[in-house]
Amino acid sequence: MSNRIAELAREGGVVGAGGAGFPTHIKLDAQVEYVVVNGAECEPLLMVDQMLLVRDALRLADMLEEVRQVLGANEGRIAIKAKYKEAIEAVKEAIGRYPQLRIVPLDDFYPAGDEFVLVYETTGRLVPQGGIPLEVGVVVLNVETLWNLAEVREGRPVTHKWVTVAGAVVQPGTFHVPLGVSIWETVKLTGGPSTSDFAVLDGGPMMGKLVKNLSDPVTKTTKGLVVLPSTSPVIQVRARPLASILHQARAACCQCQECTMLCPRYLLGHELAPHKVILASSYLGSQVGEPITAAFLCSECGLCDLYACPMGLSPRRVNQALKEEMSRWLKNPHKGAPSGVHPWRSYRRVPVKRLISSLGLKHYERPAPAKVVDILPRRVVIPLRQHIGVPAIPVVNVGDKVETGQLVAEIPEGKLGSRLFASISGWVTDCTSSAIVITSDVRQEEDREDETCVGLNRI
Repeated sequence: MSNRIAELAREGGVVGAGGAGFPTHIKLDAQVEYVVVNGAECEPLLMVDQMLLVRDALRLADMLEEVRQVLGANEGRIAIKAKYKEAIEAVKEAIGRYPQLRIVPLDDFYPAGDEFVLVYETTGRLVPQGGIPLEVGVVVLNVETLWNLAEVREGRPVTHKWVTVAGAVVQPGTFHVPLGVSIWETVKLTGGPSTSDFAVLDGGPMMGKLVKNLSDPVTKTTKGLVVLPSTSPVIQVRARPLASILHQARAACCQCQECTMLCPRYLLGHELAPHKVILASSYLGSQVGEPITAAFLCSECGLCDLYACPMGLSPRRVNQALKEEMSRWLKNPHKGAPSGVHPWRSYRRVPVKRLISSLGLKHYERPAPAKVVDILPRRVVIPLRQHIGVPAIPVVNVGDKVETGQLVAEIPEGKLGSRLFASISGWVTDCTSSAIVITSDVRQEEDREDETCVGLNRI
């Protein structure tokens, strides 16, 4: 590592907490002009970032200033939606001692938190197609990622995750839970679902993935858990088989271009026209070339299928399938500078209020305050791959006693990855090529062996 901040991130197992989990030590091993903190929190119902900005503004400002200095940046810019007034006031007071830090208020549109969109909104620079912000002298950090850096600086590696649990639940909340605790145990911290026929999204309503098994673990990239009725259009779009989507597209796509006209990447000048991709995939099968390869440019924000399409089609699902298939034998051919921002972009940004109303989420737009939970799962399952790159390599064996914060898996030599640490104290009861299982060393009654010991106090 070329600087102490990058080394800090590597040692503590920090990855991007608001996206795909790119190892932060790689991102910070650079010199840039701007460090942008992503506090946009554009997904409806999620509240982790705004909560942390209010709760720990001074600590975050101090950490950001250190990152700015080490990376040689001219400024640190904190992007926060103007509607988050409490967060803005807290941050404004916290950065008063740091003249190179400033707040950039954002309008309330979706997806303001997309890295390409955020860089343009905060710096006026356009990230190249298929590129990353570093190519235009910018590094982007999620609020929780910055918070985790501060934790590591104080001697605490990444062992827990802030998660908003919202939607059709008794009492929404934002919880700090051990990595590896099950999704179901985390949902139960709210009092449980408020409907019997429900589905759970790992993430927000727009980009979250449908949870197929509620025993799956919370990972470093679990930003939120959104519980919705199975009849919600948000769930129905994800539940439809791809074959059905392609068949429907062939029969019903009228080429109205609404999906393209509202596509955030298209509006930034990228060579992505979802209406052309879905038409080509319906009629041309596996033929490669324009516009099918444009699927590589899709950010999977969900505006096309959850908001734009009047026929209820899903260009996003088509793009996902195409990317997965093509990436096995083809690299993204779409590179270089975008053609330029669309002149009507500012008029085509989708207000979050309108999005919430369209998706039938208004009823679930309730506060999800931070809550302190003393939670001790009977066991945690720690996947060895919670990040972009290769799986971590276990450094413990079945039968080993481990303590919270102890290193349990290391980055393979010379590979892209992230370290993993025990999130509870206990015994390693299983260790496979995909996960490490730690069982708590606190004895529990046999008739409660599937339960979690929880104490709950509102901040």
